[in-house]
Amino acid sequence: MTAHTTPARPPDARRRLIRELLLVAGLFAVYKAGRTLSTGRTEEAFRNAARVWDAERALHLPGEGAVQRLLLHSDAVVHTANTYYAAVHFPATALFLIWLYLRRPRHYLWTRRVLAVLTGAALVLHLSFPLAPPRMLGAAHLVDTGQVYGPTVYGAAPATDTMANQFAAMPSLHFGWALMLALGMIAATRSRWRALWLLHPLATLLVVVGTANHYWVDAIVATLLLGAALLLVPRPAAAPPAGPVLRSLPRPRPETARETAPEAAPETATAGAGR
Repeated sequence: MTAHTTPARPPDARRRLIRELLLVAGLFAVYKAGRTLSTGRTEEAFRNAARVWDAERALHLPGEGAVQRLLLHSDAVVHTANTYYAAVHFPATALFLIWLYLRRPRHYLWTRRVLAVLTGAALVLHLSFPLAPPRMLGAAHLVDTGQVYGPTVYGAAPATDTMANQFAAMPSLHFGWALMLALGMIAATRSRWRALWLLHPLATLLVVVGTANHYWVDAIVATLLLGAALLLVPRPAAAPPAGPVLRSLPRPRPETARETAPEAAPETATAGAGR
């Protein structure tokens, strides 16, 4: 009588998905709550803003106003930039993680860990170095495009804004996450056009600077933190080939003189006997 074995149940995909959603949501909630701890440090944030502005000029970085003037040539262009800043950041990152989770699980784990390290490092910097964005800095002479042209994700008065900490400009997680999205898609796909994903962080950089929400240095610091996170988190191993691996068979060794000699010997002996 043959014993019937019950096949092992596959992992509960729904349970794993809920766990990942709770984990990502929890990390984001901790980050948002931590950012609010520096909302009351207004004077320090403006002092740091003046230092950053002076440092950029000393380094001869291009003025943020050069990008903003390009946007202000058209109301439609600046409105599009504001919409990109307000509406693309989180949905694009969420869709990116969902796609990796469903199609590239190993890359999803790698990306989630990198983003967690990057976001944690950014939170530490937000708390230790509050920074007013360039739209608030009088010396920058920039327009708060979100308030003037809309839409905006920030309240008109930073002190009473309960939705966001407006003094957490450094680093720019808008740019850091966008850059990781591009690098993650390049690593997880094999299309010859995958380098075009870099257009997303490029567009994000122009938007965050042109809308006067971030300095150039904010994006530079985000890039350095992302680089450190990529060094700390090991990349996923290469996937094994889809089909069976055919091992090459060893070539047959050529017959040597020693191996052929015993076969020739009887013929010689026979010939000698017939003479």
